[in-house]
Amino acid sequence: MNYHFQAHRQVRKNLLDILQNTSHEDLLLIPDGFNNNMYWNIAHTVATQQLLHYYLSGNPFRIDKYWIETYKKGTLPNLNVQKSEVEDLEFLLTETSKILMKDYDSDFFSDYTPYTTSFGMDLKSIQDAIIFNNMHESLHYGYVMAQKRAILGEKY
Repeated sequence: MNYHFQAHRQVRKNLLDILQNTSHEDLLLIPDGFNNNMYWNIAHTVATQQLLHYYLSGNPFRIDKYWIETYKKGTLPNLNVQKSEVEDLEFLLTETSKILMKDYDSDFFSDYTPYTTSFGMDLKSIQDAIIFNNMHESLHYGYVMAQKRAILGEKY
């Protein structure tokens, strides 16, 4: 699983870079042709990771439930995000990845409720969930890059 954790850290690093190096206004702007913004996509990855790993294994979330309820699948972007919340998300991107690795190494995920994702993937174990989550976060990283290009054009 080391490779999968390395991939997770890398996609999170890429998302963090966008979060830290994009203006607050651009993070919240919904480009034409999209139904959400860069900020929502990044926060959504944190919320979904918690659901796929912790909820489906019967464990408590490692983040405040606010993040889950506000950024889970089916939610709409909050256009009134304060800069302090952006800073909180920066922290969560890094810390939830570290916590996941520690929890995995300590056999925290002994049970797992099988789940079929809307993507059509059957998750039967925490290992499946970790691998799928990397794919999910990479998909949203792609959306974020497309949104940034839509906003900034060729400058990006």
